[in-house]
Amino acid sequence: MDRRNFLLKTTVAGGALLVPPAFDTWWQQSRAGELPDLVMTKGGDPASATRQAVAALGGMERFVSRGDIVVLKPNIAFDRRPEQAANTNPDVVRATAEMCLEAGARLVKVFDRPVNDARRCYVQSGIAAALEPLDGVDLKYVDERRFRDMRIGGQVLTTWPIYTEAVEADVLINLPIAKHHGLARLTMAIKNWMGIMGGNRSRIHQRLDQALAEMAAFVEPDLSILDAHRILVANGPQGGSLDDVRRPEVIIAGTDEVAIDSLGATLFEMTGSDLGYVREAVRLGVGEADLNKLKLQEINLPA
Repeated sequence: MDRRNFLLKTTVAGGALLVPPAFDTWWQQSRAGELPDLVMTKGGDPASATRQAVAALGGMERFVSRGDIVVLKPNIAFDRRPEQAANTNPDVVRATAEMCLEAGARLVKVFDRPVNDARRCYVQSGIAAALEPLDGVDLKYVDERRFRDMRIGGQVLTTWPIYTEAVEADVLINLPIAKHHGLARLTMAIKNWMGIMGGNRSRIHQRLDQALAEMAAFVEPDLSILDAHRILVANGPQGGSLDDVRRPEVIIAGTDEVAIDSLGATLFEMTGSDLGYVREAVRLGVGEADLNKLKLQEINLPA
């Protein structure tokens, strides 16, 4: 397998484009140029903010069709509690899983390849407890036997072992958290794909920015939702001290990870161009970092 096969959820028959009923509203909005490129919610609780952000993009039905197998890729890398802002907020993960099921998903798989012990990470993050009541959601530990060498086609990543369940899903949704990172400066949407990489990931640290951009070009998720309800502003990516945590209460959603990371960077008083992997991703044509060229919808929610 070279890369993930992306499914176009419309069919062509007799020369006419047939749009499934569930997609009619978002399709018409998209054709009319009404849908935003990015949505940023401010305030509210993480679950309702996530739902509002996705609704503004056209609803989860824009991305998920009945019978789809969906993979959610949150950051569950560290043995940290939600208030320490090292992992994706469990309420964001649960709300996204619920929306996928409501849109008709047959199965929602959730996993990460943690840095710390996976059993502790899944529990301490709060994600295991958040997803446990949901039928049709499978929170999985990564099975090392399911990594396969795939052709990334980059200069740094020519081939690399990638987790097959991520690239074989009908729908792939990225659920990163926004936080400081000692090596990459910030970790958000693009860097979250290290969690589907096998092998010795430290091998790419010398050319990390280029490698991350090449992964972003390879993966191409259907939707990304950046959790910035709490952010870690220092001593990331693992953190630990609540003194390093801020609460902007922001959720950012869209289909362009470069744009999402560029907007997310502003929460740290930075721009996308301050991040090497964003600059490289732009060079590779992955997405747009100039926020002035994008349609941003901001939604203020009650506290």
